[in-house]
Amino acid sequence: MRYFALALALLTAACGTESGPETAPSEPDAPATDATADAAAEPVTNGLCVDMGPQTPRDIASVSGLNTEAFPLAPGVSEMNLCNIHTHTNAEHKGPGFSVFVSDADDGGFACNETPDLSDAELAAAPGAYQGVQPGDTIEVHWVHTSCDATPGEGLGACVPQGCSDPLLRVEAQVFLVVNDSDALDFTTMAYGGNVVEGRHQAKSIPSDTGDPVLFRGSTTGPSYDQSKCSPARVTWNVRPACARLDINSLHRWAEEGNVFNETKSHGVRQLVTAPELLAPIE
Repeated sequence: MRYFALALALLTAACGTESGPETAPSEPDAPATDATADAAAEPVTNGLCVDMGPQTPRDIASVSGLNTEAFPLAPGVSEMNLCNIHTHTNAEHKGPGFSVFVSDADDGGFACNETPDLSDAELAAAPGAYQGVQPGDTIEVHWVHTSCDATPGEGLGACVPQGCSDPLLRVEAQVFLVVNDSDALDFTTMAYGGNVVEGRHQAKSIPSDTGDPVLFRGSTTGPSYDQSKCSPARVTWNVRPACARLDINSLHRWAEEGNVFNETKSHGVRQLVTAPELLAPIE
């Protein structure tokens, strides 16, 4: 319950203080205030916050991990409510299809392996309403789901509405190589748009042809965290191993048309967690 209280405070603070990407610099996965971030900092061993449970992001090609703190895995998305969608510029995770290291800055992370092969046409400038990403960039999209009776909304606070205790959280993740190409995937077909299936809020679609997703226990992400200041949240992750090409103009349309998440800008990344003590073994 101590960990849940911290996670709930984190998500509630995010909901209460973020007014959108234009006015709040913190990511949906990050604490909204310094006080919340400080509250998340647990005693560390050798610089590692080992008491905070398994952390994310990770190299999904490696199954090893020494953090055996278990929590229930979330059910499939069809049994949960979609509560948030957001993107990070460059992949936070490392995977077989996105293994090119960019940098260790907040805008670093990993790029899709096919990035050097893009044509001039695919790289042509395409300014628009969605900020923080351009043709040639890699993004990681997070579809966040909750076991709560929640309505999709802004920030991760939407995933833990008042009155919902001990929620299960699940993130479906897909990495995209962003191109200026109308024949590439259309993000609006993977958005929300009020889609309700059997009484549950659902994304219109999530890619199913980019390899078998890797399922593991972890945390929330975002550049406010590192290996010495960890996230207290407990999250089931399902990360697909290959990149897919995404038309940047569809991201612009998603922002121009408005979305319930108030997402108009791609966010920064949390650097890869490599300490075995902070990683759960992948079963």
